[in-house]
Amino acid sequence: MSKGDLHRYLQSGRDALLWKLEGLSEYDVRRPLVPTGTNLLGLVKHVASVESGYFGVTFGRPFEEPMPWIGPGAEPSADTWATPDESREQIVALYRRVWAHSDATIEALPLDAAGQVPWWSAGHRNVTLHRVLIHMIAETDRHAGHADIIRELIDGAAGLHQGNDNLPAEDKAWWASHYNRVERAAKEAVDG
Repeated sequence: MSKGDLHRYLQSGRDALLWKLEGLSEYDVRRPLVPTGTNLLGLVKHVASVESGYFGVTFGRPFEEPMPWIGPGAEPSADTWATPDESREQIVALYRRVWAHSDATIEALPLDAAGQVPWWSAGHRNVTLHRVLIHMIAETDRHAGHADIIRELIDGAAGLHQGNDNLPAEDKAWWASHYNRVERAAKEAVDG
């Protein structure tokens, strides 16, 4: 797979993650819907933070903007939620600036360019751009999947992007019946 192909997969995950914010209120992009506090805007902030490190410090090209919510002395999970003074626009703009920085690294280096991930264990720190691209595709897509579930819990919207939900084209009644069928199957499996 070429560097261009890998970059397209990464960008697809980035776009999917940001789509999950579209059309929602400020409260809905911030509110936690699971016990770990996972929320849509926090997922964007987290992925921006992670990506800045993998395509920055790893290759000696640090992202120059401070991110006080990560690193030594930061509160645990501070990168997974937005404080009241951090706006959606600020976090999305930060993520886009991280993309630009990452894209410059991807463009400048060959796939076999060597890097070092300082926060990985000693035996695994040495990486290539190819490995980091695959890692960030997986990381971004994992969190886009989380965002997909959170968004579905908020308003039922699901899928890769608006107009492509990748689900059978059925009405609400069909989906309610499907849900009930799956629930019955789960109970029958337990009850025997």
